[in-house]
Amino acid sequence: MKILLVEDEAGLILTLTDRLTAEGFDVKSAADGESGFQMALSENFDLIILDVMLPKKNGYDVCRDLRQKSINTPILMLTAKGETFDKVLGLKLGADDYLTKPFEVIELLARIEALLRRSSKINHNSPESFQFGDISIDFKRAEIKKNNQQIELSAMEFKLLQFLIENRGELHSRDKLLDEVWGYDAMPSTRTVDVHVAWLRQKLEENPRHPQFIQTVHGLGYKFNV
Repeated sequence: MKILLVEDEAGLILTLTDRLTAEGFDVKSAADGESGFQMALSENFDLIILDVMLPKKNGYDVCRDLRQKSINTPILMLTAKGETFDKVLGLKLGADDYLTKPFEVIELLARIEALLRRSSKINHNSPESFQFGDISIDFKRAEIKKNNQQIELSAMEFKLLQFLIENRGELHSRDKLLDEVWGYDAMPSTRTVDVHVAWLRQKLEENPRHPQFIQTVHGLGYKFNV
């Protein structure tokens, strides 16, 4: 498994590289956002660990630009900020998870394991393409069109939709979606799933208030119907 570490703190680069290498990962690093962005474009990685505060190009911009280039490698963002806005912004731009500094390496390893497990499940089960209503999806290119017009989805919106389609007709609780799509257990009060479902409905459904495809089973969860 290859990991790209984009981080400008030399001490943290050394510490994480040594620990991840000891865990069996092949680690490459970049000390600024621009070089990290170019490395992510030119090589295939299984995971990207991306700091937010970087010289030349910040982590948010790197994440956004990689998703716009259809690079769907799981991204774990590192941030020194704890505000909800910063976390939500990272997720909306396409990050798969985040970790606030300072953190324990054991927690980082658990997040990495969960992201790689989730990514492996989705990639293994994915059809090459799918169509419903006036929506067409090319899973290999990570492209979605509505009436032949390109639709922009964040990475997590795309992955949630992908999971629902792969398991269409089945009922999924919020906890199951958090575990299967996000790859970790969240607090029971989280609105993460509900917010992403609402975003998907706004972009894909003809009438988001009365969705035809992404349906709510009140008190139980969500399912995808075609």
